[in-house]
Amino acid sequence: MRGRPAWTPRKSTSTLGFAGATLPWHAMKKLALHWWILIAMVLGIASGMVAAQAGHASFVLTWIAPIGTLFMNLLKMIAVPLVLFSLVAGVASLDDMKKMGRIGGKTVLLYIGTTAIAITIGLVIAAIVKPGGDIGPELAESLRAAFQEKTAEKVSSAKGVSMVDQIVGIVPTNPFAALAEAQMLQVVFFALMLGVALTKLGQKRNTKPIVETFQLLSDAIIEMVMIIMWLAPLGVFALLATVVAELGQEPDRLRQLLGALAGYMATVVIGLVVHGFLVYGFLLRFVAKVPLRKFLKAMAPAQLLAFSSSSSGATLPVTINCVEKGIGVDEEVSSFVLPLGATINMDGTGLYQGVAAVFIATVYGMDLSFGQQVEVVLTASLASIGTAAVPGVGTVMLTIVLGQIGVPLEGIGLILGVDRILDMCRTVINVSGDATVACCVARGEDLIHEGDRTVHDDVISD
Repeated sequence: MRGRPAWTPRKSTSTLGFAGATLPWHAMKKLALHWWILIAMVLGIASGMVAAQAGHASFVLTWIAPIGTLFMNLLKMIAVPLVLFSLVAGVASLDDMKKMGRIGGKTVLLYIGTTAIAITIGLVIAAIVKPGGDIGPELAESLRAAFQEKTAEKVSSAKGVSMVDQIVGIVPTNPFAALAEAQMLQVVFFALMLGVALTKLGQKRNTKPIVETFQLLSDAIIEMVMIIMWLAPLGVFALLATVVAELGQEPDRLRQLLGALAGYMATVVIGLVVHGFLVYGFLLRFVAKVPLRKFLKAMAPAQLLAFSSSSSGATLPVTINCVEKGIGVDEEVSSFVLPLGATINMDGTGLYQGVAAVFIATVYGMDLSFGQQVEVVLTASLASIGTAAVPGVGTVMLTIVLGQIGVPLEGIGLILGVDRILDMCRTVINVSGDATVACCVARGEDLIHEGDRTVHDDVISD
C-alpha cells in the first residue's frame, strides 16, 4: 500500500501572532508542535484562573469558549469521514481474508484484555486506598443534592439501556443516518462490512479504482488534519481557559469539592498512571519493541489534545497522524486498529468506573463482594463497546455498571463535580492505549517502520 505523502510547510519570512506577540516564522519553526500546545495549555489554565478570580468568567465563556468549540467542530467534522474512508480502504486493500481476521483478532483481544486489566487495577488500588470512607452522611447528602439535576439527567439517559441493547445497537438500520448522527460504532460496522465486500468482490471483478478512491479520500482527510493542527495551540488555549473559568466561578464550592473528593481523585489518577506505565510500558517494550521515550515524544500532540478536548473521537485524526509519522506504524494497520480503538477501547474510562463503583458503594456503606467486583470488570468491559467517544460519556456507562451490582444510581451525584477534570485524564489513557495496541499489532505483522522522523518535524519544521 502506498504511504501518505509527508506534508511540509513552504518557506516563508512572514510573521505569526501567538498569545499576543508577533513571532518571526523562523523562530516558530524551532519549537515542535507539542511544545506550542503545552505553552497554550499553561496560558489557558492561567487565563481561566485570572478571569475567574477577577470576576470575568462570563467574558471567557462568551468570547473565548466559541474558539474552542470551533476547533472541536473542525476535528469532529473530519472524524467520521476518516473512520469510514480509512477503514474501507484498509480492509479492502488487504486482499486476504485470513490476514484481516488475524489483525482483527489481535486487535480486539488486546483491546478487551487491556480494558479488563485497567478495571482490575482500579479495583485493587481502590481496595487499598478505600476512597469515600472519610465522607460522612451529611457531606454525602450535600454533594448528591448539589448535582441532583445532573444526576437525574444521567440516570434518565441510561434508563432501560442493557448489554443486549448495546450489542443490538452495533448494527445500523440506516448507515447514512449513522454517519449523520456520528454513531461511531455503527459507522465502523458498516465500513468493515463494505471493506470485506470489496475484498471478496475483488476476486471476481476489478475493484482497484474504488479502493484507490477511498484511499485518496483518506489521504485528503489527513491533509486536512495537518491544516487544522495549525490551530491546535489556539484551540487548546480556548478549551482549557473555558474549563478553568467555569470551574472557578464558585471557588469556595470548588475547594470544598476538591477537599471532599481528594481521595477519590487521587485513586483514579494513581490507577491511570500505574496502568499507563506498567501495562503500556510492558507492551511497548516486550511486544511492540518501541522505546517508551520515542512513543511519548511521537504521541505528545495527541495526548495533549486528548487532555484538552476529553474526546478520543475528536483526537482520532491526530492520533493516526502521530502513530504513522511519529512511530512508523504502517497505514495498513493504523487505518484499521485506531478507528476501532477510538470506538471500543476505553481503558481509562473502565478504570475510572471501577474506582467510582467502589467509592459510591463505600459512601453508601456497602462492601462489594468478590463476585460483584468480577461483575464490575465484565460489565464495564462490555459497556465500553459501542460507547461514543465524547466528553462525559463515562458517567452514562457508570449507570449500567452500578445498576448491575445494585448500587444506587443517585450516587453518581457524588462525583459529577470533579468528573470533567478526571475525564481529561482518562481520555489521555484511552488514546495512549489505542496507539499502544496499534504498535503491538504492527510489530506482529512486521508492519512498523523504524526511523527518527516524528510528526512534529512534518508539522512545524522543514
